[in-house]
Amino acid sequence: MKKNITKIAVLALLVLTLTGCGQKDYLMDKKDKVITYEKTGQTLPNNILCKPTDKELYKVYEKNNDQLKVPMDKLPTCSNFKVSFKNSGSLWEGLFIRPLAYLIIKLGEIVNNYGVSVILIGLAIRLLLLPVSIKNQAQAENMKKINPELQKLEKKYANQTSNEAMMAKSQEMMMLYKKYNVSPFSSCLISFIQLPLFLAFLQAINRIPVVFEDSLFGMYLGMTPYTGLKSGNYIYIILIVLIFLTTYLSFKKTLSSTGNKEQDQSMKTMFYMMLIMIVFTSFSLSTAISLYWIATNGFIAIQNYIIKKIIEKKEENNDNRSRKQKKVSIKEKSERRR
Repeated sequence: MKKNITKIAVLALLVLTLTGCGQKDYLMDKKDKVITYEKTGQTLPNNILCKPTDKELYKVYEKNNDQLKVPMDKLPTCSNFKVSFKNSGSLWEGLFIRPLAYLIIKLGEIVNNYGVSVILIGLAIRLLLLPVSIKNQAQAENMKKINPELQKLEKKYANQTSNEAMMAKSQEMMMLYKKYNVSPFSSCLISFIQLPLFLAFLQAINRIPVVFEDSLFGMYLGMTPYTGLKSGNYIYIILIVLIFLTTYLSFKKTLSSTGNKEQDQSMKTMFYMMLIMIVFTSFSLSTAISLYWIATNGFIAIQNYIIKKIIEKKEENNDNRSRKQKKVSIKEKSERRR
C-alpha cells in the first residue's frame, strides 16, 4: 500500500512540475502574470540556454531582457550551445540540464528534427533505466504474493501496542520480505534514480527555444493542444488521447490488489483523480513535452507487459519443475516400499 501511495505521490509531483507552477522561472508582465507566446500558447521561461531564432519570439525576449537570468547578448545561438560548468547557475544545471540540452540539440541537428530528438533521447533514458525497472517489476510481482501474509500479520498484532509485540511484528515482517525476496526500500531507490532525470529532461526541453520553433506530424513543438484546437487544428486532440492512454497503461500496475477493499478503493480513487488532472493539464503542455510523455509512458507500458509475461513464464516453468520433482520423489518412495 505504501509503495503504491509513493508512486501516486510521484505522479502528482510530475503533474505539478508539468504545469509550471513556479512563476519565478517565467517571464512576467506588468500585472505579475506569466507571459504566454500568442503564436503557440506556451509559457516563456526566463532561464533559456540559447537565443531563439524565430524573429517574433526573439522580440518578446528582447523586450523582457531585464527578466532573463542571462542577458540576450551573452546567450549563444542554439547551434553553438556547449556544455560549460562556467555558465551554469548551479551544480544541478551543470550536471544534468546542460548535458541533456546539448544532446537534444545535437541529435536534433543529426536527425533534422528536434521532436524526433526529444523522443529518441527520452526512449534512450528509459533503456538505461531498464535494469532498474525490471527489478522494480519483479519486486511488484513479489509484493502481490506477500500481501495476503502481511494482512494476516496486521490482524495478528492489531490490538497489541507493547514494545515486545512491535519488535516481534517487525521481525516477522522482515522474515516475510526475506522469504519473498522483497526489499522495502527498493521503490524509494528507483524513484530517487528516475525522478531527477525526468525533471532535468523536462527543464532542458523547456529552456531550448529552438525546440519549440520546430514541428512534427504537422504540429508545432511549442504549441499547446489548447491553442492548436482553438485555431481549428484538431490533430492536437490525438495528443490528449495518447497522453490519457499511455499514462493509464503505464501506471495501471499501481492498482494491484492489497487484499484490503477500503485501501484498494482509495487507491483507485486517487489514481483516477490523478489521471483526470493529467488530462486536464495536458491541454497546456507544449507538444514537445507531450511527445516525450507519450513516448516514455508508452515504452513503460510495453515494458511492464513484457516483463510481466517473462516473470509469469518463469514462475510457470518453476512450478512445472517442482511438480516433476515431486512426482519423481513420490515414484522413488513407492519403489523403495516395494
